Amino acid sequence: MSVAAPPAAPPTPSPARWYAHSYNRPSYYRLALATAPRLPRRARRWLAAGAARVLAPCLAVERAAVGRNLARVHPGRDGAWLDAAVRRVFQRFAVCFADLLSLNREPAAKLWQHVARVECDQPARELLTRERGSVFVTAHLGNWQLAGRLLATFGRRVHLVMAPEQEPGVAAILDGDPDSGLRAVRRTSPLVSVELVAALRRGEFVAFQMDRAMGDRGDRRVPFFGAAAAFPLGPFVMAGAAGVPVVPAFCVLDEGGRYRLCVEAAFDVRRGEEERGLARAVTVLERYVTGYWEQWFNFFDVWSSERP
Repeated sequence: MSVAAPPAAPPTPSPARWYAHSYNRPSYYRLALATAPRLPRRARRWLAAGAARVLAPCLAVERAAVGRNLARVHPGRDGAWLDAAVRRVFQRFAVCFADLLSLNREPAAKLWQHVARVECDQPARELLTRERGSVFVTAHLGNWQLAGRLLATFGRRVHLVMAPEQEPGVAAILDGDPDSGLRAVRRTSPLVSVELVAALRRGEFVAFQMDRAMGDRGDRRVPFFGAAAAFPLGPFVMAGAAGVPVVPAFCVLDEGGRYRLCVEAAFDVRRGEEERGLARAVTVLERYVTGYWEQWFNFFDVWSSERP
């Protein structure tokens, strides 16, 4: 008598992964961290751009993905423009990354020396100084961690929510000093949301990078440059739950090498209208990506339905 084999157990879902590559190793980061702060900023920028020119040809998959993204942002551009634009993205990324490991770590009193100006309207300025929590939404555009440190100088702690880093040693380097006023929060547990809502209700700031969907049921596909792309709904759910406004903000690099902190008009998100809030923020993001495409650092196909 034959006995039927028991049904196979469903495969265990793999943990969420985002884009990673062979250079994402603590040893490389420690080398950069030991070198970048010792160089004058002009020399550091020159060296970073030169390193990008050398390394970019080795990253064919990433260059192709950036090219596809830019072709959607600026349709109709020819191949020569796209090739030059891709090189520009890698060079800008290298400069911002070098600043991440050096300039971003300077004392708060020195940070504003690297800021050319702050662009925001009067209500936004008042929001920064009032004792009310806010959800800031930004993107992998320019120097997002510097934006968090600058916001922390207004007297409120900033919780920067990030995806889990695949290499713990890399996370320890990138997260920086929690005493700086900017605290990196890794999305490793559902309880993180409860903690962040409590922080908002205490009048603190919570910041999200909205151009990295997590690949789960919390994502929503929203029109972005004429095609649907996935974005996380969580920041808008959290703002509605805590009763605080959403504020788009970006820190972009000027041609002169200094940064501009751009704080857009705040808006409220009512419960049940979270998707409308997401669509409004994506419209703002689209405007910034159009103007600062060379500082949009996503090295995978943003519009693909598959996780990289």
